[in-house]
Amino acid sequence: MIPAGAKVYVATRPVDFRKGPDGLAALVRDTGADPFSGALYVFRAKRADRVKIVWWDGSGLCLFAKRLDEDKFRWPRVENGVIRLAPPQLMALVEGMDWTRVRAERRRRPTSAG
Repeated sequence: MIPAGAKVYVATRPVDFRKGPDGLAALVRDTGADPFSGALYVFRAKRADRVKIVWWDGSGLCLFAKRLDEDKFRWPRVENGVIRLAPPQLMALVEGMDWTRVRAERRRRPTSAG
């Protein structure tokens, strides 16, 4: 479950997947971001079948890792940089689905009766 209101950032270039949570947090710091902000930072391996996500949950640095057995994740085009995803898009990416087809739900203002 993604924490409510969390920001999600995806590194578009593959990283060395031998890195653990501290090494990935160092990569986040190297870009000028704060790995302890509560945002989720998503990393991909050279082979598109693996993902790692690192985030600070308020009490410790967390690491989520997943490898698909028979498919590849649908990653953004490899470029120098970071893109931002909506939490529902991250959930689709982690499930191996086409995250580009997922749109964040817009909150509607309540209408007054009367």
